[in-house]
Amino acid sequence: MTKPIEVRNPRTGKFDYVIIPPPPKLLSQQCHRLRRGQIHWQEIGIEGRIEALKQWKQAILSERKQLTDALVNDTGRLSASILEIDSFLNSIDKWCNLAPQLLQETAKNTSIPFIALQQTAVPYPLVAVISPWNFPLLLSTIDTIPALLAGCAVIVKPSEITPRFVAPLMMTLNTIPQLRDVLNFVEGAGQTGASLIEEVDIVCFTGSVETGRVVAETAAKNFIPAFLELGGKDPAIVLESADLDLATSAILWGAVFNSGQSCLSIERIYVAESIFSEFYHQLVAKAHRLQLAYPTVESGEIGPIISENQAAIINEHLQDAISKGAVIHCGGKVEKLGGGWWCRPTVLTEIDNSMKVMTEETFGPIMPIMPFSTVEEAIDLANDSIYGLSAAIFAESAELAFEIGMQLDVGAISINDAGLTAMMHEGEKNSFKFSGLGGSRMGAAGLKRFLRKKAFLIKTNSTKDPWWFNDGE
Repeated sequence: MTKPIEVRNPRTGKFDYVIIPPPPKLLSQQCHRLRRGQIHWQEIGIEGRIEALKQWKQAILSERKQLTDALVNDTGRLSASILEIDSFLNSIDKWCNLAPQLLQETAKNTSIPFIALQQTAVPYPLVAVISPWNFPLLLSTIDTIPALLAGCAVIVKPSEITPRFVAPLMMTLNTIPQLRDVLNFVEGAGQTGASLIEEVDIVCFTGSVETGRVVAETAAKNFIPAFLELGGKDPAIVLESADLDLATSAILWGAVFNSGQSCLSIERIYVAESIFSEFYHQLVAKAHRLQLAYPTVESGEIGPIISENQAAIINEHLQDAISKGAVIHCGGKVEKLGGGWWCRPTVLTEIDNSMKVMTEETFGPIMPIMPFSTVEEAIDLANDSIYGLSAAIFAESAELAFEIGMQLDVGAISINDAGLTAMMHEGEKNSFKFSGLGGSRMGAAGLKRFLRKKAFLIKTNSTKDPWWFNDGE
């Protein structure tokens, strides 16, 4: 018998929900069922797959309130949940529009006049998507939608910390028989995810570096591809010429949206010495205006810390910084309200790289600021990390910002803005260093990585090839 898992409510602190992971035999049976369904799913072609996904979108719209309520209970926040659902629905439209062109087969001549090339691709039969708790719906579907359109079947294992959204989502899914046969969500913790990797042909994982390494090693042993989206410690560089009002507003959003619980949050801020004081005073003033979403979800912009373990990490980072001389200008503590853990937007100065808040992923609304004297120093500071997810650069000249960005070891750079990859998924990017592994989940590659390419090399005449053996004829 699989042991039930109790789920904590991030606003009340109460364990008010229970999930029961499937035993390994049942999980295996579910995977075999999806594999059988995938054969027909591939055969109906891209038009049939698009039609099924569009029907699913309509079913979701009809149950939107139930899905929103479940996400709010999972995460304790409202506005980000609404944005999350909107992003998910928009991704269905986007990929349905892009997929027909991306899946076109091509034929062309080659460097050998009598050999033609026909290029095609076939989907991996079964994809595993293992997703985290910070954006439960969006990150469980960001890889799922393009994989389905590519012709794959998909099995999703969301985080056991935020599983409530699965029930209303499955209710909508079960109204679309063709889609129900190739998509399933399973509940469970790490062991369920580990078992899943043994059953599939390709795995997409979003989560910590520590767990991502285990996923990659297991996938390698099984000789299957692994696409990993892991941690971040994103820097922002603010040059002397930057528009400070714009920079402080963008960085504040980039650092504290979803209470900083995002891999692409701004977690380190480097500011030119000449504007350092003015910058952090502006940032503090704007941070003070943000309120906690307490006692109700409509009370403010800053929701609770979803994971109790993460609340402890944020507190540890703050205490470490304070003990080493950091100055807190606003916020500065993790507090318990109504049973949930909360942290107000926090600005710190007098920072150095001996502090965990500058080197380890904090995943909270924490904004440590450090001055720099030269652009070269700013680049060195920004690159001084094991992570390489994304970054932000603020400058009067976009050309100068681009030149700096070319020297940063990250996969995406927002110029005169922050966290743009959260809103715009068209640009292909790779995660550098320990921030990830594998092809881009954005842009055309986000769909094509679920396909294995085939090349048909076609001899077009009966002439003997010049490299054949001379058989005497």
